[in-house]
Amino acid sequence: MPEPTKKTVSAFSRKPKSQTADLRGVVVFEAETERADAKVRWQRDAKDITVSDKYTITAEGNKHSLTINDAGPEDAAQYAVIAGTSKVRFELKLREAEAKADPAAPAAVETPSDAAPPAGAPPATPPATEHPVGSPAPPANASESNGHGPDTGTHDESHHPDTRQDLTGLFTDKPQSGEVNAGENITFVAKVCAESLLKKPTVRWFKGKWMDLASKSGKHLQLKELYDRNTKVYTFEMHITAAKPSFAGAYRCEVTSRDKFDSCNFDLVVHDARTAEGFDIRTAFRRTSVDVGDDSGELDFSGLLKKSSFLKSGQRTAHASAEPEVDVWDILHKAPPSEYEKIAFQYGITDLRGMLKRLKKMKKEEKKSAAFLRKLDPAYQIEKGHKIKLQVEVANPDAEVKWLKNGQEIQRTGSKYIFESVGNKRFLTINNCSLSDDAAYTCVVGDEKSVTELFVKEPPVLIVRNLEDQMAMKGDRVEFECEVSEEGAQVKWEKDGVELTRDESFKYRFKKDGCKHTLIINEASKEDCGHYRVKTNGGQSVAELMVQEKDLEVYQSIADLTVKAKDQAVFKCEVSDENVKGIWYKNGVEVKPDARTHITHIGRIHKLTIDEVRPEDEGDYTFVPEGYAFNLSAKLNFLEVKIDYVPRQDPPKIHLDFSGRTADSTIVVVAGNKLRLDVPITGDPAPTVVWTKAGKVLSDAGGRVHVESTKGHCIFTMEGAERQDEGVYSVTVRNPAGEDTADINVKVVDVPDPPQAPRILSVGEDSCVVQWDPPLFDGGQPVLGYVLERKKTKSYRWMRLNFDPYKDTTYEAKRMIEGMAYEMRVYAVNSIGMSRPSPASQPFVPIAPSSEPTGLCVDDISDTTVSLKWRIPERVGSAPIDGYGVEYCIEGSEEWLPAFEGLTERTSVVIRDLPTGEKVQFRVRAYNVAGPSAPATLPHAITVREIMQRPKIWIPRNLRQTLIKKVGETVNLVIPFQGKPRPKVTWTKNGEPLDPKQVSVRNSDTDSIFFIRRTERKDSGIYELQVQIENVEDKASVTIQIVDLPGPPQNLKLVDVWGFNVALEWKPPKDNGNCDITGYTIQKADKKTMEWYTVFEQYRRTHCVVSDLIMGNEYVFRVFSMNVVGLSPEPCISKDSAYIQKTGMEYKPPSYKEHDFSEAPKFTHPLVNRSVIAGYFATLSCSVRGIPKPKITWYKNKMDISNEAKYRMFSKQGVLTLEIRKPCPFDGGVYTCKAVNASGEDTVECKLEVRPQVMKEDIKK
Repeated sequence: MPEPTKKTVSAFSRKPKSQTADLRGVVVFEAETERADAKVRWQRDAKDITVSDKYTITAEGNKHSLTINDAGPEDAAQYAVIAGTSKVRFELKLREAEAKADPAAPAAVETPSDAAPPAGAPPATPPATEHPVGSPAPPANASESNGHGPDTGTHDESHHPDTRQDLTGLFTDKPQSGEVNAGENITFVAKVCAESLLKKPTVRWFKGKWMDLASKSGKHLQLKELYDRNTKVYTFEMHITAAKPSFAGAYRCEVTSRDKFDSCNFDLVVHDARTAEGFDIRTAFRRTSVDVGDDSGELDFSGLLKKSSFLKSGQRTAHASAEPEVDVWDILHKAPPSEYEKIAFQYGITDLRGMLKRLKKMKKEEKKSAAFLRKLDPAYQIEKGHKIKLQVEVANPDAEVKWLKNGQEIQRTGSKYIFESVGNKRFLTINNCSLSDDAAYTCVVGDEKSVTELFVKEPPVLIVRNLEDQMAMKGDRVEFECEVSEEGAQVKWEKDGVELTRDESFKYRFKKDGCKHTLIINEASKEDCGHYRVKTNGGQSVAELMVQEKDLEVYQSIADLTVKAKDQAVFKCEVSDENVKGIWYKNGVEVKPDARTHITHIGRIHKLTIDEVRPEDEGDYTFVPEGYAFNLSAKLNFLEVKIDYVPRQDPPKIHLDFSGRTADSTIVVVAGNKLRLDVPITGDPAPTVVWTKAGKVLSDAGGRVHVESTKGHCIFTMEGAERQDEGVYSVTVRNPAGEDTADINVKVVDVPDPPQAPRILSVGEDSCVVQWDPPLFDGGQPVLGYVLERKKTKSYRWMRLNFDPYKDTTYEAKRMIEGMAYEMRVYAVNSIGMSRPSPASQPFVPIAPSSEPTGLCVDDISDTTVSLKWRIPERVGSAPIDGYGVEYCIEGSEEWLPAFEGLTERTSVVIRDLPTGEKVQFRVRAYNVAGPSAPATLPHAITVREIMQRPKIWIPRNLRQTLIKKVGETVNLVIPFQGKPRPKVTWTKNGEPLDPKQVSVRNSDTDSIFFIRRTERKDSGIYELQVQIENVEDKASVTIQIVDLPGPPQNLKLVDVWGFNVALEWKPPKDNGNCDITGYTIQKADKKTMEWYTVFEQYRRTHCVVSDLIMGNEYVFRVFSMNVVGLSPEPCISKDSAYIQKTGMEYKPPSYKEHDFSEAPKFTHPLVNRSVIAGYFATLSCSVRGIPKPKITWYKNKMDISNEAKYRMFSKQGVLTLEIRKPCPFDGGVYTCKAVNASGEDTVECKLEVRPQVMKEDIKK
């Protein structure tokens, strides 16, 4: 049957039209209603318009108008007018504002570019056309809706998105309601400004009230998220592709950021597919099947009804005025369902679904399911790995049900699915739910179905191994690695709260390897510094990245050389980075290696070696490191040896006026650098030069020292100056004319020695205070400050805490993770450089002290002791509690004394040797690695004096009734009591002292133990316990009953024999075993075989009839008596035998009046009043007899309690028991047991008192 629709009935006789107006002009929309008293509302973007300077609303009779003054670009929007249940939409466009986007416009609806407008519609101001609510409405045309369907009703704001800002106001743009044709696409957009948010907002999309659309992403639904770093606006989009009619409905968008929340509701209307122009009506009457069969030849009217909107224009409009008005709903209400299609086609109803809904509402009697009393819920949600039980109730208890999963029947194999049937209820249990169980489930009973959908929620993904802090140099590759609890899990990487994505520059790369997830940063820069966070749906981890600039340091520069012919010249320099390459230049021209010229690079040392120096090798040599904007230069001087004849002689002279000398004539050289002393000298002839230090002549034979003399200069060179090279160097020059001497003071400066190992003074929740001693040697230069580093104990990477030297020797390190173990080390810095690191400190954990202990109270007091107890602190922190320290202070003194040495791990303590009669105050502290917590103190001082406590016996609940034991069993009773000082304990039996040979008693301060190793019958009786302190006492009694096997019955005899029956009679045994006889066991035996067979067990009377005996056999009988212990050891055997006569002998039974065995109910053992403690199970017992078996009913305060779950009733062989589960004080009252049969009735009652539980703490108080 095609889908029925409703026929629109308009409340407007004249509808407003869409207009295109001039900017800043006046626009007037007019409408006329059918009735003059109709109430009209005007709306803009689904919000009511009120009268203001901008809007003028007038109403005269049935004429209504809306005037928009000074129309601006913001007024170009969609408008609507509502009268009753009809709504007409229209649009305002501005000629100069059409190209501008309206910020308040609804979310854009993607419409195919080839969708043509309705036939005959003018392009500018098309006339308003009627359309039912939920049917397609051209976005540029006015449209009207009529509320005949039961699901439309009056169009108020509840059916449109709520665009009002909430108090939090997180949305800058909310998603708006939209309409789309089936098969087309639509996008809903929500925008959130994150400028004022501390945390990235989280957006969730819902359909209806509960369905989370995040789990439904796929072919037809995609959720996207964009972020604009310039405007700091998040854009969230929901794309619906190839919309289906089932997608229509109410949607909701929720945004959350920390403690802020905002939500927005919007609707989606999915219209049927549009009809192409030139529709041929004959195509609707074509046969639906081309195959020859039973169903061939049917006409498909549904295609015609869905596409018959063209009948509303043209030809049908001309006939509408001539036809009389007909109540279509009355016709449909009276017509059978088979005629709905024909009537809908006849009267042009297109919304068949809306028509059926309204007809369903018009029915007075709602059709109920004949097979189901209760159906499945629409949907269920369960976590992965858990089990779920689906339940339905069927009308027929014997009905068979079938369970389907995605249309396929579930097979009854394995333990995955469990099928249960209990009365009218049918259950399907799914064990260990996985993602494959996320499906639609159907329960089928006959021709009816109940459908539900199961959503399986994955458990949260936890971070097993956290990120580690990183420190890198500029240009290095950085990797952050973490490990999660599940393979293939999705994680999100963020930097300073902004999500990281794989961009075109490949700055960030993301790597997955099983449970390991890695973030790779290529060529780190200073902009990459910050906090990096990895998030899962079950946790997050944060690490910090610090990037340092690479500064190339020159440890040794090249020096000028003066070389003789045929000698070797070596230029050498040392830089801080061994990976740096360089180029050598001579007078600006790159030096190429050849047979005489060698260029080497070993580690951090670069060398240029020139063999057999020639005059052309003289020049300026430069070394340029690759990638750095500086160079190292030196000059090579070629020395020519010339011999000149000087006839006159000048005495030698040393000229110490050279650069590099300090004010106090001290030469400063950095350790490891070359020391070069170039001293100008004069003299003729050329003087000889001798260098000495501390009287020792220095020569170049040692390897590091090189001494040479040239014309006018004497040069002293020492490679790699060391600290021991420091001192006074003397140079002496001599020639025949005389000599001269000069002293040069050389000071070698170096980096400082490493400081001593740092000490951790204190730790906090995320910080610590560290202290260290200055280095023993400052390197010859004052220490400028210190640089600190820290690392996690299990890590190998040190992270620098400060980049500028810190002058003090005490530093507070912050931003640490509580509970994580760290180590610290320190560098000393002077003008020369940074020392080696100090030894690492002892590992420490940033821990805050715990909160104070709770519940501190006094447990007991004596003349010299006080017992205290307390509970653990509410906040323990990351470190465990090492123990508790207890202190006390005597009133009048301010000194707190420790109650004992060290700490105690227990939460209770007894403090001894206190002064009697003094008032003492106590306090308790909890200690952990961080130190003591705040103290927990008693509210007032305690006087050390023992308090008198009245004696009180606490009889256990099971001993308040008679204790029954069998002969030979052990009796071990523990009776607690209280009293201070220790009371005197006395046991008696029936008023007589106990026999110590039979009964053992052991007493303590708080209880008494009563023990009998092997019980005998004579041990039965009432035992009384008495505790006494001075003249105050308390008593309690315990009743013990020792039972044994009963004796045999007496005087068993055959009363009568007739047919196949024998009547027996006997008397009860003389010895009942110290308890009641519960029944008898009767057995028979054929004299031929003497094999005994049981006839009756637990038979309660002392006479019986044995039937079904075998003819011709002779029988003897015996009877055993029975009590709670068991059967009697010996039976009572009948002296006579009974012979069952054979057939053929006529037996004339004696005539007697038939005996009436019926008996009115009678209670043989009444109910007994009881007093019980609340919270323990209680039972009430009695016994009854009656023939036939009476019906038993229990009452509480004359109210029937038979159907209450709190009570359980038992009946066994006439013994009636009522069990009350964990009674409370409200369960006390009068309980009545009533027995009824055809012969009469009988009742018995008792009183039950339920006493509240009394805790020992309350009693001591």
